[in-house]
Amino acid sequence: MKLKNLFGHIKTVFKHKWIVFKLSIKAGIPLRGLLHDLSKFSPAEFFESVKYYQGGKRSPLAKSREVLGYSKAWLHHKGINKHHLEYWYDDGLKEQPIIPFKYVSETICDKLAASIVYLGKDWTNESELKYWTEKEKNRLMINPKIRDFITEVFEDVSKSGIDKVISKENLKLLYDKHCT
Repeated sequence: MKLKNLFGHIKTVFKHKWIVFKLSIKAGIPLRGLLHDLSKFSPAEFFESVKYYQGGKRSPLAKSREVLGYSKAWLHHKGINKHHLEYWYDDGLKEQPIIPFKYVSETICDKLAASIVYLGKDWTNESELKYWTEKEKNRLMINPKIRDFITEVFEDVSKSGIDKVISKENLKLLYDKHCT
């Protein structure tokens, strides 16, 4: 294990957690922000992430998938963290569940924070909408109402910015519009 990877990974995780925490406060879910991604420090996730660290510009778990064809750390992470859309997937259901507000709000904070960290100075208000639309929106097996909610939030962020869109009142209004 390279020390550069070790300290770089720790720095990236804390930067990500800090941005998620700040966004979670704005979203009215501060406890979710405080507890966010603690599993990244578990042995099941930490060592693989350090081994495949990508300089803070990309997920180490994506590199692990390229090299091994899977990521044990990702399987663990999505399996115990309710803010991951994949956590809620159940192939025994005709329609996927409506994810509770606090978890899908944390999902939004998580996705925004990840793109801010990975893109750095290249991040724009449109970055997460572009990523969501091109890579995730139609690939993930989620309830269409949740898909529409997340899409509208990222569309609004692309037009108006994070500060005008991410608030408990606004997220709850959009959630209720799509999910209740």
